[in-house]
This record gives sequence, C-alpha cells and structure tokens, in this order.
Amino acid sequence: MLYLYLDESGDLGFDFFAKKPSKYFTVTVMLVRGIENRRKIAKAVKRTLHKKLPRTMTHELKGAKQSIEVKQYFYRHIEPVPFELYALTLNKRRVYDYLFQKKDRVYNFIARKALDVIPFENAVARVGLVIDRSKSRKEIREFDDYLIRQLAGRIEPTIPLDIDHHLSHEDLPLQAVDLFSWGIFRKYERGDSKWFDVFRGKIRYDEVYLP
Repeated sequence: MLYLYLDESGDLGFDFFAKKPSKYFTVTVMLVRGIENRRKIAKAVKRTLHKKLPRTMTHELKGAKQSIEVKQYFYRHIEPVPFELYALTLNKRRVYDYLFQKKDRVYNFIARKALDVIPFENAVARVGLVIDRSKSRKEIREFDDYLIRQLAGRIEPTIPLDIDHHLSHEDLPLQAVDLFSWGIFRKYERGDSKWFDVFRGKIRYDEVYLP
C-alpha cells in the first residue's frame, strides 16, 4: 500500500497591510510504502514523545513548537526508514487579488499541485491519502471530490484511492509530516534551513509556485 500524509505550514491570510500573515504557504506530502514502514514512523513519534517530552502536557510533535534537539532525536530514529517528501510552496504575494477571499480554492489547488508530482505509477495495491483534519464537513467533501477528479487519470482504475481526514494524535505519521513541512516552510519564510538541512536527503521535490 502507498501511504500519503499531507500537511501544510503557514497561513492563507492575504492582508499584508493591516495584519501580519506569512509570506509563504507550504503543502508537504510524505510518501511511505508499506504498512511496516508506516509503523516504524509512528513508533518514532511515540518514542520521541515519551523520551523527550514526558513531563509536558503536549500529546503531539509540532514543527513550530519543538526544539531542534527534539527534531534531531526524532529524525535519528526514522532516517533508516525509506520515505520521501514532496513539497510545493506558494509565494502568496503573487496570488491574484480575486482569490484572496477564496482560500479553500487556493488550498485545494496547491494541494493538488503537490500531489501531481507523486509517482502514482508505483502504486500496485491501494493508495491511502491522509490529511490533518481541520476542515468542515462541507469543505472535506469538496476537497475530496476535487482530488478524486484530478487524480483519477493518474491512478489505475483497479487501484482504490482512500482519502481520510484524521486528527494528528489519532494517526501519528501526521505529526512527522508536520515537522517536515514546518522545516521546508521555515526555509522560505525566514531563511532558516537548520532543521531542513537535517532531513534534506529525503526531499524528492521542493519548488516554489509563483516565484
């Protein structure tokens, strides 16, 4: 089975005058082949939470909150696991004005563009796409329908495509992709690549949309 975990970093605010939104918005997909590799990543998340954050109230690893030392500890335990990272980062200042109030449309488009580079031809059994649950039911339905239409031509008709929206404490690899997405976003937003440089060997695609 081909597992795809999708998460985003940054925000989709566009009021650069009255507020202080992020300059970039990053969508990252972590590709994992097979249930055993997925289990190894989940185990590394659990180990890091238990060993490095035992006395805190947090039940999640978050890229914006954890120290570089915690992130490095986590990565040491998953570096041998074969997985791949695909990311697309939107330069928000180049987005057309009429899209400022259509954030769902922008999100769906960038997510689809990130998924466009996934090598679905390698899928031989089933594709499972898991997204961190943050949308309303209506938004989830529209997002799923949009992706199914867009991806139908790239996945063999005999291979099922499952799309699930889970909370990150329910599906632990979502916490891993959160860490990686934040590192990619941070590189563009702040010019800080300290964490990105740790896991750059797992990157298969990292581009800016509307550079």
